[in-house]
Amino acid sequence: MKTKKKKIRSSLSSIPDFITEHNSVIKESFIALLICALGDLFAGIILGNMTFFLKAFPGLLVIIPGAIGMRGNIFGSFASRLSTNLHIGMISPKFERSEQLNSNIVSAFVLTMILSLFLAVLAKIFCLAFNFESIPLVDFIFISIMAGVISNVIMLPITMFISFRSFNHGWDPDNVTTPVIAAVGDLFTLPAIVAAVLILSYLNSNMLIKYIVSLIIVVCVVIAFVYSIKMSDESKKIITQSTPVLLVSSVLGVSAGGILNSSIETLLTNPSLLTLLPLFSGESGSLISILSARLSSALHYGVIEPMKRPAGESIHNFLICYILAIVMFPLIGFIAEDSTQILGLSGVGFLNIISISLISGIILISVMIFVVYYISITSYNRDLDPDNIVIPISTSVTDAISSLILISVSLLILGAAI
Repeated sequence: MKTKKKKIRSSLSSIPDFITEHNSVIKESFIALLICALGDLFAGIILGNMTFFLKAFPGLLVIIPGAIGMRGNIFGSFASRLSTNLHIGMISPKFERSEQLNSNIVSAFVLTMILSLFLAVLAKIFCLAFNFESIPLVDFIFISIMAGVISNVIMLPITMFISFRSFNHGWDPDNVTTPVIAAVGDLFTLPAIVAAVLILSYLNSNMLIKYIVSLIIVVCVVIAFVYSIKMSDESKKIITQSTPVLLVSSVLGVSAGGILNSSIETLLTNPSLLTLLPLFSGESGSLISILSARLSSALHYGVIEPMKRPAGESIHNFLICYILAIVMFPLIGFIAEDSTQILGLSGVGFLNIISISLISGIILISVMIFVVYYISITSYNRDLDPDNIVIPISTSVTDAISSLILISVSLLILGAAI
């Protein structure tokens, strides 16, 4: 025990020594976060140019953070489960079909459909409760589920490809898959929503067909849910453990959308802030996902003991998060302002937006590392798989409070009422 404590103190003796000791983890995570930033940049540019759709389909902004977060939650958990199963040998890295893999694929697909339906209903309720102008419920349902179907077709094969390829190349999937999957989810969710909106616009010419198609979609979602529960014990476990958590996550995601929707006029007149939103939310979620996946795997390995007070390897993972945050948050602030100016739109200034991004990021990470840790050890101590629980809850809490923190810090720095 004394030797172990001495080793821990030694590894924390200086930042350069710590970085050297954890060089591979920081390097792999940093590369993944850069990829994530690229995907989030495209998402930010798309969102910054969605003003027509946001005005033509009022209330649409309420559903966007929840939809983006849901992709990251479901497929981040899917990637985390694949990572754990690859590490312990339950799934072959040669991409061979098995009951374990099939159950994970079906569960991810069905969870997306179920949560898309719930997200649509929740968004409508939220709009009514806060007196936001909004589209009809059937339109919310169609857009949400159709966007989910489109995203599923893209996300499932990409998640498996990244997980297996990173493992085969000797990279730890915990450091790579979750941020990259989050970036892919951010990149394709908004175009999927736009595609769903365009399909809905076409169907609006015949209301009867629109209602029939929407009803068929809902019935198919319910049938798929029942089928997945009966498919296998593994799929039943994933669905039953994940669904309640993801429902809570959807509530948090819609809350984040409500925060943004209440400030929509200011966001639409400050394109660099609108561009920064997906970047900030995506990088924050990815950092927290990396921490969640690493803690989950460490608990499975027995490297971390589920104690009330974090110590040892847990503290090391916290410090890695801070090192990555100090590098990434100023970078995405710069990217957001630079891309806005390149597109000929008015920004808030490099110093302002870099300060907003860095301060907001440090505040957010300081809160979330403890949230993630205690969710991880609590779920593990209650015989629940952290892979199914930690990432959805932690990233959803991150999505919800990241919007609030970013807007609040913007208020303080810019001196503008947001």
